[in-house]
Amino acid sequence: MNDTVVARPCWTVLTKKAEDRIALIQNEMLQARQRLESLKTSQQRIQKMYDEYSEGLTKSSAESVGMREAMNQRQFMAQLMTLMQRVKTDIQYSENAIIGIKEQLIAQERERIKMQTLADQNAQAVQREENKKDQRRMDALGVMQFNLKPQS
Repeated sequence: MNDTVVARPCWTVLTKKAEDRIALIQNEMLQARQRLESLKTSQQRIQKMYDEYSEGLTKSSAESVGMREAMNQRQFMAQLMTLMQRVKTDIQYSENAIIGIKEQLIAQERERIKMQTLADQNAQAVQREENKKDQRRMDALGVMQFNLKPQS
């Protein structure tokens, strides 16, 4: 008769896999947040440049610079506005990506908790079985000792 009760390792393996996936998702989240911060910094720099050129254009019109210079400045400001719009689009995309990553993280955390719960339940079931076997051994030993006592 096989007296050993072995815990199923599948639940702990699945829990470990879920933890590994969580770590990957957290790394992805970190990268997405860094990209978002970089984009916001770029947006601020572009806005500052646009403001400086806009201010320079109003000053230069008062000073009556050449028509070619004014057109170049306006064209550059238009390019800055296009770039600003593109950065805003990228920021929105990054924010949406972060939301999606958060949802993945939540789902994976639920999966990890589920696997951990199943692993814990399996360990408890194994412990209960082991306790029952120990109790049976103790009962058998007690009966044997009782039967070996001299009857008086």
